[in-house]
Amino acid sequence: MEKQTAPQENRMGTEPIRPLLFKMAIPMMLSMMVQALYNVVDSIFVARLSEDALTAVSLGFPMQNLMISFSVGLGVGINALLSRSLGEKNRKMVDESARQGLFLELCAAALFILAGIFLVPAFMRSQIGEAHIIADGITYLRIVTCICPFVFTAVFFERMLQSTGKTHLSMIGQMAGAVTNIILDPIMIFGLLGLPKMGVAGAAAATVIGQAVSALTAGLLHFRRNREIRLTLRGFRPEGRVIGTILSVGIPSIIMGAIGSVMTYCMNRILGVFTKTAIAVFGAYFKLQSFIFMPVFGLNNAMVPILAYNYGARRPDRMRETIKTAMIYAVSIMFAGFLLMQLFPGFFLGLFKASPEMLTIGKTALRTISFSFLLAGYCIICGSTFQALGKGTYSMFVSIARQLVVLIPAAWLLSRTGVLSAVWWAFPIAELMSCAISTFFFMKVRREIILPLEQE
Repeated sequence: MEKQTAPQENRMGTEPIRPLLFKMAIPMMLSMMVQALYNVVDSIFVARLSEDALTAVSLGFPMQNLMISFSVGLGVGINALLSRSLGEKNRKMVDESARQGLFLELCAAALFILAGIFLVPAFMRSQIGEAHIIADGITYLRIVTCICPFVFTAVFFERMLQSTGKTHLSMIGQMAGAVTNIILDPIMIFGLLGLPKMGVAGAAAATVIGQAVSALTAGLLHFRRNREIRLTLRGFRPEGRVIGTILSVGIPSIIMGAIGSVMTYCMNRILGVFTKTAIAVFGAYFKLQSFIFMPVFGLNNAMVPILAYNYGARRPDRMRETIKTAMIYAVSIMFAGFLLMQLFPGFFLGLFKASPEMLTIGKTALRTISFSFLLAGYCIICGSTFQALGKGTYSMFVSIARQLVVLIPAAWLLSRTGVLSAVWWAFPIAELMSCAISTFFFMKVRREIILPLEQE
């Protein structure tokens, strides 16, 4: 019988935390920034078609975001189990986690293909009554949902690379897709280089082609460079125990993303009562804020495997330092974002060819909503800590409370004043509540998980 050798100690268990987190986070943060860039570029080019085209894409965002939430949420569950198994030196569980994780990602992709075929028209009609906006929204959404397997496989292979600390390779996969999208956007939207002008359909086509390039690149890098995880489908069958472990962390993450989609959908309906321009402003804000949040999410993606690995390795000192360092970085990034939104809102809105009405509404919106950034960095790192330590339900509860229990009701109540500018204050109000609940759960995790490890 062939004797299996134990995996060598991963750098997540040996290198000093600050340089390790920095080295792992920078590639992810750069790739996330490129992701944010192509999201913004996508909308900038669409806005050049018309404000109505931007509105159509904005109305389709909740379903598109839901799809991304499923892929990334499952990826969080896969990443957490892989990193913990690597820390425990459990080779069998490492390989099985990868197999079951790929199966789950493909199952989720199949669900969204069905949604793209059957649900998209009703979804668009439920938000607005203007036929040409509905038609553009249906065109855009059908393409990105019915050709969605690439985004799920791209996320899967990126998470495989991240779980073993190869974040620079994950970055290459993400950036390959993002750069492809950025290059193809103007070509396919406006019909350059001899291609027909496709409008919003071109924006959607550029997106899925970019996702395909990302999936192919990340997959090749995994099979050639990621020796710590062996992915084979020979003799595969679903394993309930492994799937359940992945879903125990992944489902809360999915729900958190889904809640974001519900929030966006409800906000579109609330804002549409005032003017469709408010919907375009909200869509532009979501693209712009990704420049601020994406680097923090990149930091989060670096922090989770480090924290999970050292949890599996029973190293509370490294766990504590990881959380502290990530918190400092995240809060600093969000404060910088707050300053940018306060000082240059007109410049950012001008990227979307904003009309005078859109500028008036948008400057107030960006300055008001950005007050929530001052607390958001802290809350994101708390949520990442819960996920890495197997307490993803805490993150889910915080997200539900923030976006459904507080934000949407507050926005609706403030809309009853008849003053559009009042609605934007629902975001800082909700973030304040999120900070309080996150602190409560963080102290609970510290008391029940981290302190007992320190006493061993």
